[in-house]
Amino acid sequence: MTEKSAGDAVFRYRGSTFDSMIETLGGVFGTFDAELVGRAQDFHWGIDLSACENAVLITGYHQTGFQFRALGSSDATDDLSIVVPRRGGMGVTYGSRIAEAGQGKLLLYRNFEPGGISMHGQSNLIDELVLNWSLIQRTIGETFDVPFNGSLDLLPEVDLSTPLGRTIGNITEAVIDGVRDNGPLTQSPVAMAHITQALADVVIRMVPHRLSHLLNKKPCMIAPGHVRRGIEFMCANINRPITMPMVADAAGVSTRALEAGFRAFKDTTPAAYLQMLRLRAAREDLLAPENRMLLKEICLKWGFFQFGRFSAVYRAHYGENPSETRRRVCGSHRPS
Repeated sequence: MTEKSAGDAVFRYRGSTFDSMIETLGGVFGTFDAELVGRAQDFHWGIDLSACENAVLITGYHQTGFQFRALGSSDATDDLSIVVPRRGGMGVTYGSRIAEAGQGKLLLYRNFEPGGISMHGQSNLIDELVLNWSLIQRTIGETFDVPFNGSLDLLPEVDLSTPLGRTIGNITEAVIDGVRDNGPLTQSPVAMAHITQALADVVIRMVPHRLSHLLNKKPCMIAPGHVRRGIEFMCANINRPITMPMVADAAGVSTRALEAGFRAFKDTTPAAYLQMLRLRAAREDLLAPENRMLLKEICLKWGFFQFGRFSAVYRAHYGENPSETRRRVCGSHRPS
């Protein structure tokens, strides 16, 4: 990490109130509520923003340290931030636990999960690379063959003196340099997609988190025949009404044995695994630009009979709403 002065950065947005800063950030990430903790003297700030596919770079300057709490709203985006302090530092709190970025340390956090956020030091200057959570969710789905939602519980602090820290730090710096000031990555969506995917892969595979234990499973732990038969039956009948007794019957075991097999070898339940298969199928339809089906038609096609419930589960799994997936692919709204 290199130390910079506030004069090294050109800030597109400036202000002297906390509310004006939150309003500026809300224009990029969606409206969210934030509350200043205590009083901050000389609250002068500057922010520069550079947005690309899957990522936003925030360069932020604050004259004095301060603390705040943030709460998401319905239209706020879900993101993973990688904080690179240039001067001063930044911390997040999770209950009684505190994680900080400072000299020699990066900070990783998912927005709206921390109970509080604080900026440290005079003339605080920080780069924050914000990755869309849908990228992280896709990477999780491609890495682990299990359904997932909720908190990932990533280890928030990354030591730059370690090989892992240097790898994440170097890729992050490459993205920052390629995005800042309309850099080369802003001109090449393909290159941007590849490098952000590489960064997401390193984070998911190498930074300890809630699913890390699945990476250590031995390849020889192949699912037994009844689990494979159950999966084959699910895949063959994915768009039909399926009950777990039907799956167990096709697999040739009791529902209890089927449940135990899935928990032991897939780290999930048969019902959750079926839901994941259906979500994947629905997502494939949504990602196909030539698909003209309405959202509700896709929902019903893959066995989701309550659109609101489908949207909630889809967002929890992929980090974006079904309509956002379609809008991102097609570039326009479609009736639903």
